[in-house]
Amino acid sequence: MKHTIEILVNDEPGVMTRVAGLFARRGYNIDTITVGKTHTPGKSKIIITAIGDEKTIAQIEKQLNKLIDVLHVIELKPEDAVTREICLAKMTVAGKKEKEEIVNYANVYKNKVVDITPKTITVEIVGEPQKIDTFLELMKPFGILDMSRSGVTGIARENLKG
Repeated sequence: MKHTIEILVNDEPGVMTRVAGLFARRGYNIDTITVGKTHTPGKSKIIITAIGDEKTIAQIEKQLNKLIDVLHVIELKPEDAVTREICLAKMTVAGKKEKEEIVNYANVYKNKVVDITPKTITVEIVGEPQKIDTFLELMKPFGILDMSRSGVTGIARENLKG
């Protein structure tokens, strides 16, 4: 099962190397990784998706908490978090009919056409990874020329209990 892990770190050189090195040394695979500054100066947030069972994810969290400059580690469970990804996908268009079909699919999925040339169309897809996967599956018959995915980012929902 895929899990999303949020890691709050000091924004210092070498932190990403230590985090990625931990995964490599322990034989854990990083599915996606994103990193960016937070609203607090000197702090960054790393979001990693990894595949594993509950025991493996608990071990990853435990090991991450031991690293220098790691301030906080939590799993972003789907019911307790908002996650998103962005994807740019460039498809082949053989003619007007194909171009119209791709634009129609993009509109149905509430995606944005960001570039059109005589032979290609590029669509921006924003949403949960499953939405992106479904849209890309629909685009395969047209021919996906290129694609760039950002990796998952996320944020915990407010705890409304108690």
